[in-house]
Order: sequence, then structure tokens, then C-alpha cells
Amino acid sequence: MARGKAGITKYIVWAILIASFVGFGAFGTVNFSGGVGNIGSVGDTTISTSDYARALQSELRAQQAQTGRAITVEQARQSGLTDQVLAQVVTNAALEDETTRIGLSVGDERVAEDLSNVEAFNGPDGNFDRSAYAYALQNAGLNEGEFEENLRRDAARSILSAAVISGTTLPDAYVDTLLEYIGESRAFTWATLERDALNTGLPVPSEDELQAWYDDNIDLFTLPETKVITFAWLTPDMIVDTVEVEEDALRAAYDERAEEFNLPERRLIERLVFSTEAEAQAAAERIASGEADFETVVDERGLALIDTDMGDVTRDTLGDAAEPVFSAEVGDVVGPAPSSFGPALYRVNGVLPAQETPYEEAVPDLRDALVLDRARRVIEGMASSIDDELAGGATLEELAQDTDMELGQIDWTASTDTGIAGYQSFREAASAVAEGDYPAIAELGDGGIFALRLDELRAPAPAPFEDVRDRVEQLWEQEQATDALLTQAEEIATRISEDQSFGENGLDASAESGLTRESRIQGLPAAVLEAVFDMAAGEARAVRGDGAALIVRLDDVTPVNMEDPQIQQLGNALRDQAAGSVSQDLFRALNADIQSRAGISIDQSAVNSVLSTLQ
Repeated sequence: MARGKAGITKYIVWAILIASFVGFGAFGTVNFSGGVGNIGSVGDTTISTSDYARALQSELRAQQAQTGRAITVEQARQSGLTDQVLAQVVTNAALEDETTRIGLSVGDERVAEDLSNVEAFNGPDGNFDRSAYAYALQNAGLNEGEFEENLRRDAARSILSAAVISGTTLPDAYVDTLLEYIGESRAFTWATLERDALNTGLPVPSEDELQAWYDDNIDLFTLPETKVITFAWLTPDMIVDTVEVEEDALRAAYDERAEEFNLPERRLIERLVFSTEAEAQAAAERIASGEADFETVVDERGLALIDTDMGDVTRDTLGDAAEPVFSAEVGDVVGPAPSSFGPALYRVNGVLPAQETPYEEAVPDLRDALVLDRARRVIEGMASSIDDELAGGATLEELAQDTDMELGQIDWTASTDTGIAGYQSFREAASAVAEGDYPAIAELGDGGIFALRLDELRAPAPAPFEDVRDRVEQLWEQEQATDALLTQAEEIATRISEDQSFGENGLDASAESGLTRESRIQGLPAAVLEAVFDMAAGEARAVRGDGAALIVRLDDVTPVNMEDPQIQQLGNALRDQAAGSVSQDLFRALNADIQSRAGISIDQSAVNSVLSTLQ
């Protein structure tokens, strides 16, 4: 819509600004071979090649500014951008043809006003400067008469489109109806009948009944596209038993991680900083006397407790404040004591004792870490040579026989995530592999490697009845139980609608309130809310669940509060959105009517010539 209103002048003005001040070149001087001057017409109004070229170049510049990368004409053609720009210039030509037909134009005063609004034409004093105007037009390859005529036509088009779309409003009843639908809320009571509430037994299905149910619900048993994949893989865990770690390496690792194994005493504290010592002292005295607690003082400073939390700290972290803090008991507030931001009060929330782990106790953790690290390096060293073997024609089976790699096979689908399919890199490779692809070594996320081969591609197909018979029987029984529970629930709902309570029917009920159509309740199917918004107050209804049945009674309907600021804000947004949508429809209708009456002629060879020139 905005593009239709802006018209050709937008492209010319941007062309002038870019050509004059950024240096991209003069758009108005494109050289089109073959002497083609127009790409088409709408009625008696022609569409020049220059108009289309300027519009397309302007759009390409805008796309580049938005995405940060240049877009070629071919890319623009493939994405449909060239057709969109063509539609824009056709729309402008249609509006221009209509303004000419009805004799709509603007005077020199309007043109002068539009000229004064172009900053590129202003002098140092901020006012329109004829020299700057002439210089800018010259750089763009335009003359004053041509440019001013374009301004005049654009202003006339704007008047025509504004006459159709301006002031579009919708009746209050339309917006109020939407708000009532969105903002109404419901209060209701509900209870669930589970399988153990059945007061009748379930029939025993025959094989024919199960087969018929399987046929009627075949989608539940249809397997997705499946790739039968053979793979060979090797992970650090597979070879840890073969990796040895020397004592010197363990000692060196322990020394390197000494801070991890030998932790000093730490305190969990909160710190409240003050501007002056006097303020901090006054707060400390209030807390000590019981007049206020630490939370109150924090709140009075406009802070939250999270703003004061320092987590666990050591003596070295606190500097001069370490002694009072580490001498305090849990719950004590100490200070004023120094901090890097000024005098502060400190509250001790916990004590973490010093931890010392002797070398002997740390050895298992150290060995595990070093073994895994070395196993990863061993695999890394093997990967290149194994890849060379694959390139030389070795099979996965041969790799598994000659190396530490293990062979496996998997029926892989897009939802498979167990075993080796738990690795993202394997899932990506399995998704991409095609028939005839040669195996190649790829990395797993834990330092392992793998290679795979597609053996078979199975199209989506139902699983044989014999393979899923137990599942069929289970689902058949669940459906039978749900049907029986729903029948019981309907009888109970009838009694509750007649003023019986949930308790009188042996049900443990729950109550909900203030729920709109968009609300969601964990554990309740969406059908419950759909039901309550279709019921009258006091009515009870049975709702089908998954292996259960629910009884729901609508207790109250709360109309939308039209005085609620949020509802009013939503109403304004809906009103603007709907009005904008109607305006767009009106503009499209106007444009379609003009083009239908005037007729459109597009010379595709001329369009192609423009695109070829801009390559």
C-alpha cells in the first residue's frame, strides 16, 4: 500500500540523493541497447525503461542496506523482486492514467512546497537553494522540467489514492464484537473419570475386530520414510581400557588443578553499599536494634535482594571486609566495612567449609579425564588414515575388522535419537546420505568418529498387522474404555445440570476462573475450553479425553471490561489493523478497476532488455 502511494518520485528523489552524495552513479543515464524507450503502458500512459530501471535499482539498494550484502539482478529475478517492482511501476502508471482521465492535477505552489521538502536541495541556511537543486539534477541526468513534472504527477496520484483510502473507519460494533470474543472469560468446575471409574466391563475383541480397527486407523501404524544405514564408529569410551596414563602425568594434572581440589573456606553473602559511612552506620544501628531488617533497608534503597547477592566469596575477594565477614555467624549483618564501591553492610547467608582433596583421592577423577583426553587424541590421529582407507575402497565391514571401530546398523527416521543417532552430526549425515554415496569419516561431538553407508531406502508404509497387533489391541481397548466413560460422564453431567453437585456424584472436582479462549491448563484437553465457551451458565457437559472422560460445568461468564486500559489498547490496535486492511483492499480494488478499464500492455522483451543492461 505504501509503495503504491509513494509513486515514482520516491525512486527519483532517492536516485538524486544517492547519485549526488554517495556516488553510486547516475541512474537517469542508463544506456539501453536497441533504442527501447518504454516497457509498456496502462491506457494512454507509457512506462519508460528509465522509470523501471530506477525503481529496480532503488529496490536493490534498499535490499542491500537491509541484508548487508549486494543482490544481483538474477537473484532478484529468482526471488520475484523484479516482478514486484514491475507491479509497482504499473500501479503508478495506472494511477497517473486515471488522474489524466479525470483532469486531476496540482498547481505550482504544491510543486514548490514538495521541492522545499527535499533536504538535498537546501543550502547552508536550511532553505531551498536553486544552485543545489540544479547541481543535484545535473548529477542525476535530469532536467528541471522533467523532475518537476514527475513531482506534479506524483502529487496528483497521492491525492487520488488518498481520496479512496483516507479516513477509513470501522463501526464500533465490529471492534466491540472482536473484543468480546477475545476478552470474555469463564469460570468453571471440572472433574475426570479415569479407567478405574468404569462401572461396566470391556468386551474382548475378536481378531476380525482388531483387523478392522487397524484398517480404519492405518495412519497410526504407518512408518515414516526409513533409511537402513550401516555404520562404523569409534568413541573415546570404547578404547579407554587400552589407554595407559603415567604417574608423572597424574601428578602434573593434580598440581595444575590444585585450586579445584583444594578450596578455601567461602561465605555466601549479600552486600548493600552506601554513599557515606554515616548512612551505612545508621542502617546498621536500625538493623541491630530491630527497628528494620536487612530486606527492609534494601527495599528502602529501591533495590531487590538479587541486586545485593555476591554469591560465594573467599577472603581474597573481600579485601579489608574479609575479617568481619568471616568472623560472623550465618544470619549476622556486619559492617560498615569497606568495599570497592564504598562503605557497605554484609549479611552472611551460609558457610562453605574449606575442602581439601588429597592426591590419592583425586586420582580416579584425574585418570578418567586424562584417559578420555588421550583417547580423543588417539582417535584424532587415526581419523586421517581411516579416511584414506575408505577413499581407497575399504568397506565399513573391513574397517571394523582391521581397526577398533565397531560396526552397527540402524533403521533411521527423522525421529530416531537413540544410540549413535543421539549425536547431532550423525543425524545430519543420515538425513543427507543418498544411494551411491561413498562413506567418509566424520566427527562425533565427544571426539569420536563415524562413517556410514545407505543400504536401503524404505518409502512410508504401514507396519504389518502382525508386528503391531499388541499395540492395536491396546488402542482398541483404550477407545472402548473412553466410549464407556463418556457414556457415564454424560449421565453425570445431566444430573449436575439439574442442580446436583460434583460431590454428590462421588467426584473430586477442581475449579478454574478468569480463563479466556486463549488460556491453556496443564493436564486439560483443549476441548474443555472449547466446550465452556459454547455452554450456558449452569450447564454441565461431558468432554472426551485421552483414555478418560471429563465432566465440566460452566459456573460464570464474565464480560470483557471495556474500561480496562489493556482492552482499550487492544481495541485501538484492532481498529487500526482492520482499518488498514480495508484501506489496502480499497486501494487494490481501485487499482484493479483502473487497469481493467484502461488496459495493460507490457513488452516483455523490453523488460528483459532492462534487466540485461543492469546485470
